[in-house]
Formats: sequence, C-alpha cells, structure tokens
Amino acid sequence: MTVRIRKSIVLSQLSITPLIDIVFLLLIFFLVASRFAEEDRELDVTLPSASEAQPLVLKSKEIFINIDAEGKTYIGGTATNKEGVENALRQAVANNPAHQKVIIRADENCRHKHVVTVMNLCNQAKVVDYVVTTRPTDK
Repeated sequence: MTVRIRKSIVLSQLSITPLIDIVFLLLIFFLVASRFAEEDRELDVTLPSASEAQPLVLKSKEIFINIDAEGKTYIGGTATNKEGVENALRQAVANNPAHQKVIIRADENCRHKHVVTVMNLCNQAKVVDYVVTTRPTDK
C-alpha cells in the first residue's frame, strides 16, 4: 500500500511581496540615516572655547613598559632609565591627555620597588589608566 502525500496549499500560495516591502523600507531607512550623518559633519559650526579642554592630538596607543628580572626598564624594546620613562609618559600624555593607557609588564623575579617606581612615574605624568599584567595560572 503506497502512501500519498498531498502538497500543502499554503506553500503554493506563499507570497514574498511583504518580504520585498520590508527589505525596500530598510534600504530607504539606511540611505536616509547615512545622509543625516553626512549633514551633521558638513554643518559649518564655530565651536566655543573652554579653559579645561584637552584636544586629542594623536590616535591613542598603548604604551608597554617592560621590566626584566634585574630591574631594567624597556619601552618599545629599547632599554631606558627612569628619566626616559618619565619623558616618554609625559610626551604620550601631551598627545592624548585623557585616554593614554600604559601596560606594565614586570618579570616575576624583579623587585617590587621597580614596579612601584614605574607606577609612581605614571601618576606623576597624570596617566590614570595603567595596569600591571600577569599571566593566568595553570589549573
């Protein structure tokens, strides 16, 4: 005995007109929204001045400060002393006053005073976003 399967009437009458309408409306929405965004940038506005304004001079870039086991400090792979670290931090803060990030990577065998010295230099240079990194422990 064979089983007969009749095709559903619903599938034969499926209309994609509402789907096309929705896609068309989304297309119009994104075209109009992008045009408004362009007009905001093209508007000729004279900005007011503020005494505490801090312009973004360069694109913010993280500074990696490495400290080896002997306590030597490296920035960008180049060995530097305390004054070199301080100058590099001050220059970075001058370029990006509000958003400069410093990552301190210290060897696990270095003395704690070297890490504290770099953290203190960050505070003196007005860097508020600095972290001391660690590696995850093996479980």
